[in-house]
Amino acid sequence: AMSSEPSTPEWLRSLGGKPINLGLDLAGGIHFLLEVDTDRYSSERLSSEGASLVEEFLKRNINSSYTSNTSGIVLAFRNIENLRSARDYLEQNNFTTSGSKYTIIQEGNNLNLEYTQNYLSEIVDYAVEQNLVALRNRVNELGVSEPIVQREGKGRIVVELPGVQDSASAKKIIGKTANLEFRLEAKTSDSFLRKDKFQYKDQPGRSAFLEKVVVLTGDNVTNAQSGFDENGGSQVNISLDIDGGRAMQNATRDNIGRRLGVVLVEEKTKTFFDDENNVIQESFIEKSIISNATIQDVLGTSFRITGLGNSSAASELALLLRAGALAAPMKFVEEQTIGPTLGQENIEKGVNSVLIGFLLVFIFMLVRYRLFGLSANFALITNLVLVTAVMSMVGATLTLPGIAGIVLTVGMAVDANVLIFARISEELKNNIDPQSAIKNGFAKAFSTIMDANITTLLVALILYAIGTGPIKGFAITLSIGIITSIFTAILVTRSLVNFIYGYRDIKELKV
Repeated sequence: AMSSEPSTPEWLRSLGGKPINLGLDLAGGIHFLLEVDTDRYSSERLSSEGASLVEEFLKRNINSSYTSNTSGIVLAFRNIENLRSARDYLEQNNFTTSGSKYTIIQEGNNLNLEYTQNYLSEIVDYAVEQNLVALRNRVNELGVSEPIVQREGKGRIVVELPGVQDSASAKKIIGKTANLEFRLEAKTSDSFLRKDKFQYKDQPGRSAFLEKVVVLTGDNVTNAQSGFDENGGSQVNISLDIDGGRAMQNATRDNIGRRLGVVLVEEKTKTFFDDENNVIQESFIEKSIISNATIQDVLGTSFRITGLGNSSAASELALLLRAGALAAPMKFVEEQTIGPTLGQENIEKGVNSVLIGFLLVFIFMLVRYRLFGLSANFALITNLVLVTAVMSMVGATLTLPGIAGIVLTVGMAVDANVLIFARISEELKNNIDPQSAIKNGFAKAFSTIMDANITTLLVALILYAIGTGPIKGFAITLSIGIITSIFTAILVTRSLVNFIYGYRDIKELKV
């Protein structure tokens, strides 16, 4: 905690000055790499779609059953008439905003729905993006300053928490999958293909059959607060979005008197030893009923869940639902903890590299270009101050690659001055008077300076757009350094040169 305390001087704080936000490698903290189980999510999503199709066919007096996998659904029918009616319905509803959902292939009395790659990609993207949003909200619940939560590749997510050292508590909140599924209790006349059996969470030995069709999930939850019911028991008061409220209203309108089961979906890990006595950890999904109350009236966007056991369980469930449900389960594939001592060591090495680079450039410019070099060195100092100031103003996060970008900026910042001084030297060789040589040197080098820096800036912007955390840190400082170096090389150096040589009758000028 003491190492993370800002050391900004009091006089600077009184002016509103704030320290630059430090990245994970400088402040210390925790790095997680999580992998989204997209195959499991796709399989469950298609299974839910299959159950919905069977339910829809039943409303049209079409008897059917289904099986599903990660890429399609197989629908079985009793006769060819049912199959034809079902096919007509499927062809009418086989569309999305990006094209058709599936290809229909008939094999006897079965219809194979082979889902398109575009639609399967949409399913995967939704799962990963929903998990990104949920993780960002959960990190905000932890109160971490300047966290990084971003997608990496097809199904992985990087989470970096600067300043956090308690990995156990962070892991508990970030990685835990707490989602809800709302399902109507199955009728006794329903076949086993249309219902699933679930155990009650806190009542061992008790179970109930719920329909396979999921009315809605925790994705539709907009707010969740823990509280107590009239009997003093723990409960969670839930608010739904418009889509969730509409789905709940449609599901309960014609089912007053039936039970509505609330299923808690959790990802857990079991540990065991294999034949060679190696420790093996496997994750699995546990679904259990936490409430199975009778529907007394049509439900809308607000209702409550009871039967959660104790207030701690209710508070944790409310926090996870409020922060956002994870659409798909995830597992930790990489975890790194960087101590604050190592972060301080990185800062010291980074500062030393900047100072050494600056000193070498300072000496070279002074020896090679004399008074002109002195002007360039002053502009270089101004450039470093401006880079630091801009990063502080925009709230950019400084990382170790970012310091590398500053070191590179130190070398690049004098490039423009070298071009200008070389141009002045050429003008002098052409027997141009010193004042005109200075004027022509700055004027004729301007376009070359702009071309060179704009091309470098474009590369830095591309790095920022497609790069991950460390690359982004390098791109940010490089971009800011390019812009400030153009300003200091042209304006600050020109002002100093004019101050030294302006309005003077110069007989000889050495560059």
